[in-house]
Amino acid sequence: MDLGVRWKLHGDGRTPAPGAVVRPDERLSWPRTFGLGAQHVVAMFGASFVAPVLMGLDPNLAIMMSGVATVIFLLATRGRVPSYLGCSLSFVGVAAVIRAQGGTSATVTGAVFVVGVVLFLVGVAVQRFGARIIHAAMPPIVTGAVVMLIGFNLAPVTAATYWPQDQWTALLVMAFTGLAVVCLRGFFSRVAIFLGLVFGYGISWAFDRIFGRIHSMSASGEVTDHWRLNLSGVGKADWVGLPSFHGPSFQWSAILVALPVVIALVAENAGHVKAVGEMTGDSLDDKLGTAISADGVASMLSTAVGGPPNTTYSENIGVMAATRVYSTAAYWAAAGFALLFGLCPKFGAIVAAIPGGVLGGITVILYGMIGLLGAQIWLNSGVDLRNPLNLVPAAAGIIIGVGGVTIKFTDNFTLSGIALGTLVVITGYHALRLLAPAHLKTDQPLLDEGTSSYDSPGEADTDQPGQRAKS
Repeated sequence: MDLGVRWKLHGDGRTPAPGAVVRPDERLSWPRTFGLGAQHVVAMFGASFVAPVLMGLDPNLAIMMSGVATVIFLLATRGRVPSYLGCSLSFVGVAAVIRAQGGTSATVTGAVFVVGVVLFLVGVAVQRFGARIIHAAMPPIVTGAVVMLIGFNLAPVTAATYWPQDQWTALLVMAFTGLAVVCLRGFFSRVAIFLGLVFGYGISWAFDRIFGRIHSMSASGEVTDHWRLNLSGVGKADWVGLPSFHGPSFQWSAILVALPVVIALVAENAGHVKAVGEMTGDSLDDKLGTAISADGVASMLSTAVGGPPNTTYSENIGVMAATRVYSTAAYWAAAGFALLFGLCPKFGAIVAAIPGGVLGGITVILYGMIGLLGAQIWLNSGVDLRNPLNLVPAAAGIIIGVGGVTIKFTDNFTLSGIALGTLVVITGYHALRLLAPAHLKTDQPLLDEGTSSYDSPGEADTDQPGQRAKS
């Protein structure tokens, strides 16, 4: 059985010839391959650092399970779809809602485990019946609206939790990260979030030395005098050790909040497979179902032991486009590095010490980019918002999702926010389409025509990260 773990040496193993690319079944010399693997790890660091912290989960376990997830994905796709699987930011809002309802980390991972099951079943269905079943159920107007409400639903988290902890640090980090996203080129543009975190650490340390303690809300929500950057946990952490594991807990209310994210994950995977196919010149349509199923299995395994869910990472597509190296050997190397980082508690302690003000500045941009990806799906698909069949369900669902509108059915069962907004978009669109006059029922473009486009390999240094799909 070919598992895609054998690679031919490309040329002399050093540098691809002008205009040539290193294909998924090829590799450069092993030292260069390990170097590329390290580069892929750095590219995913920013989001993979932030996501588990925002979800209240162990960052060490998140990094470790991202390596495991990548291995699962590479084996499932037989090495044909080079990809790194990292912690999905689409679930940050879900985690915030579940915790606001009194849920624990086990409740969060239990709800997300069910999402992984559903994602796996969607992948199986796509393998059996083809991608058009996704397009029929989730045309771009629906997908874009759901992605948008998931992103914008996070705005109160930044405004009420992170920004008030240190508003001036948050403002400076926001400005620096924005400049990095827009002004940097090539590899550095891919790691703008990571650079923003490093800048925030430095500013917080400097402000502590210059101004002393800050009187503001702490991470616990209590207003106290405290240091912006508290590294006491780093000194106590071991260099080598296992991350903390826990089992999932299942609650229907939490599961209903999390299920809408399936739509975002399907869109991310569809866009990823399409982009990689375009860059490598291989038709990967037959691997879409497999990729979705592999993502589901990887997320199930991660959440079963207390980690976050995973998804394909667009930052790593950017690295491939910039280097023209699509070798899956580099991703195996990246997975190995991630596993090693996961076994270093001191590394996790550094991540956990990210100051709240730094997260405030980062998330202002990050959450907005997630939400605006929904608008990007509409633009790339040519969705006509002048058509009331598109406008009405999207408008109603987004306001419900962002505003936190609630419908109470019983004392123990309510629907609100993301779950209710998604339900309104999906059922509203399909119900109205059945009743609408014929002239409003325009043909909907395919889902993979509505996800983000990626640069051709020769244009990698001129794009902006905000124009690419975000995990």
